[in-house]
Order: sequence, then C-alpha cells, then structure tokens
Amino acid sequence: MTPRRPPAGRLVRVYVVTDGRAHPTRNTLEPGTLLVGAYDPPPGPLSPEKCRLVELCGPGALSVAEAAAHLELPVSVTKVLAADLVDSGHLVTRAPVPAARPPDPGVLQEVLDALRDRL
Repeated sequence: MTPRRPPAGRLVRVYVVTDGRAHPTRNTLEPGTLLVGAYDPPPGPLSPEKCRLVELCGPGALSVAEAAAHLELPVSVTKVLAADLVDSGHLVTRAPVPAARPPDPGVLQEVLDALRDRL
C-alpha cells in the first residue's frame, strides 16, 4: 500500500497551520460570520495562511465559509486562523446578515386592493 499524499499544493498539514490547536480562541465565529479587514492593522509577521486571509478580507467582507473555500482549508481551521487575526487586530467580525422574512400576505393583499381601486 502506498502512503497517502496531501492534496496538490498543500505541503503543510493543517495542524501545523493552527499551531496544533483545534479550537478558536473565541466561540463567536460561525460559518456565516463576516470577516472584514481592519482599517489600520498592526504591523507584525504573519504566517502565509494568515497573510492570505487578511488579503482576502481587505477589500470587503467574506464569510468564514467563503474564506475557507478560497484558502482551501476546512472551516474549523479557518475559524482558528480568523480568531487569531481578530485577537491581533488584523480582522474585524460582523454578525451574519439575517435571512429575509417572507412578506405578510395581509399587507400584500392591501396593496393589491389599493392598486385595483386606482385602475
């Protein structure tokens, strides 16, 4: 049996990327949490994965799940990286956008009746 190789392009195991940690420093990060680059990030060395995450979130906002897809890392690993970057001041989090509620059928009926009256 031949040994399994890591996915193409990935030379470092994910536990090395997170410094051996499996859980983020904060439990507030969900897959839908938005990550935004800080306006004035502090200087300092970052790992290549953290640097890429800051670059991805710099021009706008990305959810944790989207960032994980771009980084080709599991969401759990991306949560650890994002939590570290929030703690260091490189990223800011925003609550996910709430799902839209369907309109009230009564209000729609009133609008329809009013339009019919005008025509």
